[in-house]
Amino acid sequence: MGIFDKLFGSKKQKNSDFTTKQKIRLEYNVMKNISLEKCQKYENSEQFKLVENGIYQDLKDDDDTKYRMTISYELESDNDTNNQYPLEDILDKYCLYVSDFLETENNTEPNDFKLELAGELKDIKNGQEIIGKKVYNQEFKDEDGQIRVNLKIE
Repeated sequence: MGIFDKLFGSKKQKNSDFTTKQKIRLEYNVMKNISLEKCQKYENSEQFKLVENGIYQDLKDDDDTKYRMTISYELESDNDTNNQYPLEDILDKYCLYVSDFLETENNTEPNDFKLELAGELKDIKNGQEIIGKKVYNQEFKDEDGQIRVNLKIE
């Protein structure tokens, strides 16, 4: 064994340690019962205009990301994980952002959420793909043996 192998470990040794110490998790937090909601603030016709199927245009927003939809969902939480996932990955996948977390309209249940998503019209339409589906993150091993995470929509 050379000096670099002693300092950093040999590549062969490192890979076998890595695979035996890390176990693949099948699921993290699961978003379920995802539905479109009509938010009370959309009744203000001076600020919002219905575009189609639960999508509203914010008339006071001049940006391309002026389109909104409100979703609610239930989160089956694994105590070992962070509650921002899989929402964070959904936002990345569809180029959306949370424009309003509707605390006043949220239930008192800690795992029920209602929030407003915003983005460009095409991205909001694409984001509606998750309505009625189960969404979660799942780990897998890539071709190098590294554990990665995929967003699953079923």
